Amino acid sequence: MAVQRTITPNLWFDTQAEEAANYYISIFKNSTILSITHYNDAGPREAGMVLTVEFELDGQRFVGINGGPEFTFSEAVSFSITCEDQNEVDYYWERLTADRGQPGPCGWCKDKYGLSWQVVPEGMDKALNDPDPERAKRAMAAMMQMGKIDIDALRRAADGD
Repeated sequence: MAVQRTITPNLWFDTQAEEAANYYISIFKNSTILSITHYNDAGPREAGMVLTVEFELDGQRFVGINGGPEFTFSEAVSFSITCEDQNEVDYYWERLTADRGQPGPCGWCKDKYGLSWQVVPEGMDKALNDPDPERAKRAMAAMMQMGKIDIDALRRAADGD
């Protein structure tokens, strides 16, 4: 029997992997910590310190690793959250930008750990790729002016209102 392959994002932290995992599971429904491993006497960090935290956010597995201060997050990698409606967009945007998080353009934001997220409404891609090039252009122009995506404003812009 073949082993099913999965891709699990690994997130590098200095010392905050467990704290971050708990933060993320407090935001995303149906989420949990799956396992925690610790450094032992072989090092390179203090024995007993958290090495990895495996957690699941709405069915997507992640591993947080306390690897040290050498690497930090950048906008080159982000995670996209497809939201059902404006309430969900507002929920994720507010939670991820709170407590030292940062709003960004076009539905992008950073959480307090510097990890980038895209908080986008379901169907936004249809508005941006509308078969009518003028509708698509108006929707794109409106999105480019937004931080948090406003679904009604995007629709009104596409409609030419």
